[in-house]
Amino acid sequence: MKSLVCHSNGCTVFNSNGEIIYRVENYDNKCNKEVYLMDLRGKVLFTIRRRKCALAFGRWDGYRWSSTGSLNKEKPWFQVKIYYCRFLMGNLACQVTVARDRYWILKKSARKPAFRIVMNNINGDIVAKVNQKQSSSGISFGEDVLTLRVEPHVDHSFIVALVTVYGLINRRL
Repeated sequence: MKSLVCHSNGCTVFNSNGEIIYRVENYDNKCNKEVYLMDLRGKVLFTIRRRKCALAFGRWDGYRWSSTGSLNKEKPWFQVKIYYCRFLMGNLACQVTVARDRYWILKKSARKPAFRIVMNNINGDIVAKVNQKQSSSGISFGEDVLTLRVEPHVDHSFIVALVTVYGLINRRL
């Protein structure tokens, strides 16, 4: 994927040819409790909901829509929990759970909107990297224009859903 452009209450994801491949819509207010990840035809792929937790910093549940257009509201397909860790120098870390698999979303720098998504395994394999987009001459486009690099074996819509959650956590959507 070439770029993610965050705008008003959502964002648009473009491929390397400049074609729209995903949209994220938030139909109410900024930082809403529910957003939708859609493909270019407007078919909802994920519904992402914020869950209020009294003891935790926050939690988001991602519900995957079936190919028939139905949603299982009983059990989320993935969950994201927020952690603040001194080990990470006060930076934000998010644990992602998908069935028995676990991932971490780790912020790279306190100053830049860059982060990576890694598997929770011995090697800490990076499955996706998000960086601020730059022109070929090295000029940054702004904090709301990002590049996303996803490993080929990973579900791109799932990664875009995680990037969306991270944007919600940081109040960018």
